[in-house]
Amino acid sequence: MGITVINRKTGKKEEEKVYGEKYLQFLYSSYGFFLLPLFCKFSFLSQFYGWLQKKGSSKKKVKPFIDTFGVEASEFEKKTDQFSSFNDFFIRKLKPEARPIVSDSKIATMPADGRYLAFDQIESCPFFSVKGKRFCLETFLNSKELAEKYVGGSLVLVRLCPTDYHRFHFPFDCVPSAPKLINGFLYSVNPFALKKRAGILCENKRLITTLESEGFGKVLFLEIGATNVGSVIQTYTPNALWKKGEEKGYFSFGGSALAIIFEKDKIALDEDLLNATKQGIEVKGEFGQSLGSKYSS
Repeated sequence: MGITVINRKTGKKEEEKVYGEKYLQFLYSSYGFFLLPLFCKFSFLSQFYGWLQKKGSSKKKVKPFIDTFGVEASEFEKKTDQFSSFNDFFIRKLKPEARPIVSDSKIATMPADGRYLAFDQIESCPFFSVKGKRFCLETFLNSKELAEKYVGGSLVLVRLCPTDYHRFHFPFDCVPSAPKLINGFLYSVNPFALKKRAGILCENKRLITTLESEGFGKVLFLEIGATNVGSVIQTYTPNALWKKGEEKGYFSFGGSALAIIFEKDKIALDEDLLNATKQGIEVKGEFGQSLGSKYSS
């Protein structure tokens, strides 16, 4: 598939190893496209596959997966042989020191390990249009009122691969609302799939949480389901104060994505993220790294 990302730690470009690459290439090719609705519009297939990853017999896949994709086992809370299933490995926790969190209250941090695209204006994102008839911000948020509130705001998209740490965290101190479900399908969020079907992010199942904060205003935090995601688990309590870096929830087995939407003039996203996005390249970042700073005119 030839997916190139920039490793934020090294600043160098890398070719991404894609889990299930041949499967995705077939499904999103002209030959497999007619099968796509079967796999993506009927969630029981993804749920069934996710269930298989929870069986004890699936733990035999953990060590080969770590070796093939170069996952850093020294970061895990558990030892490799202590995982009870492949899904147990997939939703693994990390040692606190593995992901240091930028402490400055004026800086919002990356909420998850993943591949980042950052847009200082939502309108510049190729997957959305504010006034488009089919894949518009109103459709994505399932609310005309919300769409109008965030016109001109900033957008961050985070693509999580099966190889990533799959827990997500609060990017700043905030009081989160209860999540609101927008039902949808489970298309892959791999760049190859997005190029073939640009409206995927507006079609997939997603959950919206409003994060009330002093420094960054009212921020929308969305978890977006994708192929083979068994479920999105929320581990936080709504309407209580949560600190930057505390866990919000996790994705069970599969690829998945996050979207974070800021109101206009609330955040100055980091330049390296904006510059890479303008080149059409994702930045491979880690939970706890800087995302952007409080906007100052």
